[in-house]
Amino acid sequence: MLTKIREKAHGIFAQVLLLGMCIAFGLWGIQSYTDSNKEAAVASVGNKDFHQRDVNKAYEQYSQQFQGMGIDEQSLKDQALAKLIKDEVLLQYAYKQNLVASDNTTRDFIKTLPYFQLDGKFNEGQYKAFLSSQRMTSADFVSRIQNSLIMGQVQDSIISSSFATDYDIESFFKIQNQQRDVNTVTITIPTLTEQPSEADISSYYQQHQEQYQIPEQLSIEYVELSLAELAKKVPVTDEKLKAFYEEQKDTYATPERRKISHILFVVNDKIDDKTALEKAQKAKQDLASKDFSALAKEISDDKVTAKTGGDLGLFNAGTMEKPFEEAVMTLKVGEVSNPVKSKFGYHLIKVTELVAGSVKPFDSVKDEVTKAYQKAQAETSFSESGETLTSQSFEHPDSLQAVAETLGLSVNKTALFTKDKGEGIAAEDKIRGAAFSEEVLQGNNSAPVELGSDRLVVLRQLEHKEATAKDLNSVKAQISALLLLDKAKLQAVTKAKQIASRLQAGETLQAVASDQKLEIKKTTGLTRNGKTDLSPQLADAVFKAAKPIGDKPSITLVPLATGEQVIVSLTKVTAGTMSEDDKKKLELAKKNIANAFGQNEFNTVLNSLQSSADISITPKAQEQTAQ
Repeated sequence: MLTKIREKAHGIFAQVLLLGMCIAFGLWGIQSYTDSNKEAAVASVGNKDFHQRDVNKAYEQYSQQFQGMGIDEQSLKDQALAKLIKDEVLLQYAYKQNLVASDNTTRDFIKTLPYFQLDGKFNEGQYKAFLSSQRMTSADFVSRIQNSLIMGQVQDSIISSSFATDYDIESFFKIQNQQRDVNTVTITIPTLTEQPSEADISSYYQQHQEQYQIPEQLSIEYVELSLAELAKKVPVTDEKLKAFYEEQKDTYATPERRKISHILFVVNDKIDDKTALEKAQKAKQDLASKDFSALAKEISDDKVTAKTGGDLGLFNAGTMEKPFEEAVMTLKVGEVSNPVKSKFGYHLIKVTELVAGSVKPFDSVKDEVTKAYQKAQAETSFSESGETLTSQSFEHPDSLQAVAETLGLSVNKTALFTKDKGEGIAAEDKIRGAAFSEEVLQGNNSAPVELGSDRLVVLRQLEHKEATAKDLNSVKAQISALLLLDKAKLQAVTKAKQIASRLQAGETLQAVASDQKLEIKKTTGLTRNGKTDLSPQLADAVFKAAKPIGDKPSITLVPLATGEQVIVSLTKVTAGTMSEDDKKKLELAKKNIANAFGQNEFNTVLNSLQSSADISITPKAQEQTAQ
């Protein structure tokens, strides 16, 4: 729960600083800052106008994160337009507060984004390839990120000033650890045999034709730039491979490893540094006449390894403190170190076995070296070809031939596929999303689609089939079964409501259940995070139910997704208390609850700013988002 609170405390503009927001769907609106044509605005915030291309871009980028999730398209379009407006309201407010983010600060931030890094360092090639794929300049991108940083300052200032009192913490745990006792009875769906009439089936079909359609289908042609394919074309010679092998020799080497044992003399609040050191020095002297393993079993304060004579197994560099590691690496087999200090105390260390390092000979790894060399050589070409792919497909939006000929790529084709399912490359969510984008449906090439970090695809429409209604005869059995199920569910609802009414009128659950031949299921001590046999939906309803008044239980009717109806009789509510585990996490709880309060306050401020802002949306915009 505390983790969930923390997650919810990070709002829109805390997230916008993450690459996923900045790149995946946070870049709309850029062009409207730079373009100055006479296109009529479809929405405005103050003196800032948004055009239809801004709204289209917003939807395309916003919808990418929800591909394959079955979210209503119209809902996503509405959310995209709403986000455009909300972002602009906050940005204008931030500017009025004279908040700034310098160009240098913004560029330094961009360099930290993982998307633009290669081997942990900022890569200019990846940065330029991204700008090219988004068809924007570096100045545009820096401006957008700069705006995000400025908006983030508003959110951070509100959230960072929030706090939670002891009363807030106590109230939270009273609710969070609350226990509830309930009795439930389930009304199942009856089995019906009387079939619907032909008239009923036909009527339902006419009213719900959109549910019985062959979905919209599309086929595409595409070109694919693949790092793997480019690598295969890189010429190799033994001379080049051997030179590469020498440069990358560590990759094919197994380092020397040492098996070690130790005797530990701890330093703590009872044993000071001087005492522990003296014990270690004496033990070193005793080793002149005693076996290391036997002495470790006798006196080592590391009781776990003492049982095996102090054996620590094979030593791995980077796992211990520097003085310890340095001592290990200088010892010979069978040699014991002088006392070595660590945060645990003093150690006597012995190397008991040496596993020599080795390097795989060139001939044994030639195939591996060849692939690595070709990939390394192809990476630069891939980045450059990616820029060419982007520019050529943009400059020739009505054909893939130009880019295919320039890069020596083949134009491939797919079979028809739908928005939800396809074969081959159309099995990729990103490909289907791009294929059904407004840009492609209008007959243009798509923007480059990234499939991982080593594949780029540009596609265009080949064939498009609109959705068509299925013949009634082909869906008659399906409709008949649905009507029968709906009728059975309605009977279950009617029965459940009648039972609930009797309980609310004062009859006992035991009496009604006996009369209706229903089984009562009792659940006691139910908690929000505890294990239970109740479904998540039902458990959630239990904790939303009103508390019982006196001896009268609270009655709630819960419809399940299956169509079954569950009558919940809430008999007892016990306030929660703070557990010992909760007390250990008290500071974390205070911080996360304070953040949640701050996020709520930020949302309130943002809603207030939006309600008082000069916002207008033209009917044209509302109609087009509805299309």
